[in-house]
Amino acid sequence: MGRRAVALDPAATPRIRESRAVVDGLLARGETAYGVNTGFGKLSDVRIESGEVRALQRNLVRSHACGLGEPLPEAEVRAMLLLRANVLAKGFSGVRLELVELLLALLNRGIHPVVPSRGSVGASGDLAPLAHLALAMMGEGLVLVEGRQIPAAMAMLQVGLKPLVLEAKEGLALLNGTQAITAVGGLALGRALRVAELADLAGAMTLEALKGTPTPFDERIHAVRPHPGQMAVAAHLRALLEESEIRESHRENDPRVQDAYCLRCMPQVHGAVRDGLGHARATLEIETGSATDNPLVFPPQHANTGGAGGPEFAEGEILSGGNFHGAPLALALDSAAIAMTTLMGIEERRVDRLVNPDINEGLPPFLSRTPGVSSGFMIAHVVAAALLNEAKVLAAPASTDSVPTSGGKEDHVSMGMTAALKFRQVVENAERLLAIELLCAAQGLDFRAPLKPARRVGEAFAAVRGVVKALGEDRVLSGDIEGLAAAVRGGGLDGWRV
Repeated sequence: MGRRAVALDPAATPRIRESRAVVDGLLARGETAYGVNTGFGKLSDVRIESGEVRALQRNLVRSHACGLGEPLPEAEVRAMLLLRANVLAKGFSGVRLELVELLLALLNRGIHPVVPSRGSVGASGDLAPLAHLALAMMGEGLVLVEGRQIPAAMAMLQVGLKPLVLEAKEGLALLNGTQAITAVGGLALGRALRVAELADLAGAMTLEALKGTPTPFDERIHAVRPHPGQMAVAAHLRALLEESEIRESHRENDPRVQDAYCLRCMPQVHGAVRDGLGHARATLEIETGSATDNPLVFPPQHANTGGAGGPEFAEGEILSGGNFHGAPLALALDSAAIAMTTLMGIEERRVDRLVNPDINEGLPPFLSRTPGVSSGFMIAHVVAAALLNEAKVLAAPASTDSVPTSGGKEDHVSMGMTAALKFRQVVENAERLLAIELLCAAQGLDFRAPLKPARRVGEAFAAVRGVVKALGEDRVLSGDIEGLAAAVRGGGLDGWRV
């Protein structure tokens, strides 16, 4: 895995220190603030004496490190480390500089806390996953180093790092926030955006293999219904389908008036998917630069200065709020999962048209070179149907559910982590279904030879054939599908782009 070194912007250092000074000042004055010297959740009314503040933070992390299930992959944990450091670096969390520096050191030295994937309801943020992150910073729990799980204290000792003793507010500052949702959902969204773009290519290849017409992509049609995604996909398809011998071969004397919707309506469907993913991207981009802690610590320059009759806080303010609530992310990722499932639905219909001998425009049954003796891509379509069915189940929204927790204090939660995990699985299914369409479309183009497809489609066809050879006699297709899905995921087909 490629890793980039990260460093704290020098401009963040004074912000972090000013924020911490507000917390230290409050403690020195003997005042009370939630999470600094009180209990948490339902226990927020319990005042904690100064001698127990460190124990309060330590126990908070230990008690909340209650995650279950398979650990998050390394890439997602690295994203969590980076995002959490970024939140604290904004200077509204009241932590010491050492806390941010240790997060970045773990990231740069390849020490990845083992973070179970289940246990977050997305408010007060991703408590359980982030607690496992914080646990490692205390030198407790397990971390993953070069693929091997070892105790956190041992890993830190090996690279010369010292575990932190958490001071007032710091345990809570590490736990409150949406960084697990954002890490899982954000990385999955990057994959989804690639699939959405490649779906145009797969659709163009299928159109050529089925001797379809590019007329529905005429710019005038889309100018009178100017949804941004629809117009972008139509333009993309026009560019992909230029200079096609296959098209010219059936321009005249074609009895068909219109193609099926899965071909004709690609701009409308693919475009709506792009617009849906665009909304999710905008939401995630805002979240990655937001302060999602609670309470938030506002140094004097950000505090109420007494305007409009309000009180003046020369020492700064500590305000309790709810920026940890994952509702914006949960709704966006649920919507993104629905969008990707919709994309899979139209792709599955195109796969069926390629293999179905009743509707595949003169191609051999199931794209087999010896139908009957060989089954060709018959079962590849069955697998596509299975992938689509699972995605349809996973597309049911998580964000419409809420289970009150913490003795009713946290009485509305987002279920954003469930939305993120479901979305990640939908995207994985979509990568595989896209691979199936690319395989079938490439096989269909083989049968149109010696006619050549559009120039860009031909380049994409060559890229597919660089990963998977044409199907002659039947063979096990699992490896072909997974190999092409891996190429989709890793950017191995990116060279075809217009």
